[in-house]
Amino acid sequence: MRINNTERLAALDPARYKEIFGITKPTFDKMLEVLVDANTAERRKGGKKATKLTILDRLVITLMYWREYRTYSHIAFDYGVSKAEIGKMVLWTEDTLVKSGLFSLPSKRELQRNLKEREVVAVDVTEQQIERPKRGRKNGTPARKNATQ
Repeated sequence: MRINNTERLAALDPARYKEIFGITKPTFDKMLEVLVDANTAERRKGGKKATKLTILDRLVITLMYWREYRTYSHIAFDYGVSKAEIGKMVLWTEDTLVKSGLFSLPSKRELQRNLKEREVVAVDVTEQQIERPKRGRKNGTPARKNATQ
């Protein structure tokens, strides 16, 4: 069963957009308009086949990915597509919104500047098996005992 975002958003109160997506309804509508225009321009040129997901689905997936930090695998399971396709859609949506000039994401430099102000600690917590001698055996192997005589 595929998620129908058209029906879900038609029933959604405009005041809840900020709560669910992290943006207001007018911003959501402007993002959708930019994406539809960009997709129409790309389709006129020809090229790749259309995906199963609509432009509305792409926007909702991207906003929920940013908001909830869900994995591509979980999102792909919900929408019935591959996680690679979800990744491509999120990147396309981000790139298209930034190229429009109306929206911007923090630059790498800005993110690195913020990291300098924080202290980062990395801890290796992977499990490792410890080899222990078997009980009931004498210390060492017979070959080692013979070598020391």
